[in-house]
Amino acid sequence: MKKFFSMVLAVIFCLITLHIPVEAAMELTAPSAILIEASTGQVIYEKNATEQRSPASITKIMTLLLTFEALENGKISLKDSVLTSEHAASMGGSQVFLEEGETQDMETMIKCIVVASANDASVAVAEYIAGSEAAFVDLMNKKAVELGMVDTHFEDCCGLSDSDLHYTSAKDVAIMSRELITNYPQIYDYTGIWMEDITHVTQRGSSTFTLSSTNKLLKQYPYTTGLKTGSTSKAKFCVSATAQKDNIDLIAVVMGCENGKERFKEAAALLNYGFSVSTLYRDENDFELEALPIKGALEQNVGIAFKEPFVYLDTENRDLSAVQKVLELPELVEAPVKEGDVAGYAVYSLNGMELGKTEIIYTETMEKATFKDYFRKAFQDMLF
Repeated sequence: MKKFFSMVLAVIFCLITLHIPVEAAMELTAPSAILIEASTGQVIYEKNATEQRSPASITKIMTLLLTFEALENGKISLKDSVLTSEHAASMGGSQVFLEEGETQDMETMIKCIVVASANDASVAVAEYIAGSEAAFVDLMNKKAVELGMVDTHFEDCCGLSDSDLHYTSAKDVAIMSRELITNYPQIYDYTGIWMEDITHVTQRGSSTFTLSSTNKLLKQYPYTTGLKTGSTSKAKFCVSATAQKDNIDLIAVVMGCENGKERFKEAAALLNYGFSVSTLYRDENDFELEALPIKGALEQNVGIAFKEPFVYLDTENRDLSAVQKVLELPELVEAPVKEGDVAGYAVYSLNGMELGKTEIIYTETMEKATFKDYFRKAFQDMLF
């Protein structure tokens, strides 16, 4: 017995030394899972992540993504009045019991989708945006292709379909989840709601309905920010869980769990593991760069700037204070150059190993000057 306890203590000591949580070191029971860091998209853990599986209501992540795109493009607004059709009202499963002819504003419909996973609200929004659910599903599939979701095909906008043609993968769920939270962080205004009342106004009068979040991680895991649950007899229990700690955003997707408690437990274990091994290096690149000399243009110099910040995720406990940054730029630029074109790179390395790079771009367009251009400029200089 003493020998047994000594072995257990030794294992726990090794896990602590390696900064790996005991629960994350255990094999997940979920048949498919993935853990990624949101800003880089880097995979931290995966298990059968490209296996095609029924997604249930995590389908609605794509529905929400297209909804927020439509809001950004001005096609719809949060104050728009959304009518519930007979088709939308007929949806079973998770619902908020919208009646045919009932209207709710777009923001309320979004809350119904996010908080209560309402199938009726999902269909009503899809019809409002695209004219019909079928047309909206076409947009969903086009967006999936655009995002590189190679193991995905949608048949509906809410996840009720038990068709073999309605499928996705843990990796693809992570891709669309990342697209949603990084481009539309306002989604967190809704995914953080635990309970909220809405009002039904129909021919029978007004009544109050309480939305209750399906994401129990909001109460069970302290760093939870979202995102979406799903369950059907075919898909079993799934979740795409987002969390933030120390300015690190993680996305954990588990699919096919046998029960709801297991999906949340395994998502939390993945998130704990991710936070325990992850360190972000971030360079905002927010200072001005000196202009480059240019040959063959009327001007002597052309402006340049960093295209974006540089972000690197380390999971090996390395000293990121030793990261080196080198600018690779030409000594002399030859006209013509176009605004937005790549002028060079900022290259980042650690102990001689390149971590990555970010583009440096031209901030203005300069055409190649002709003899007439030079003559005109000389004449103008002489006059003024």
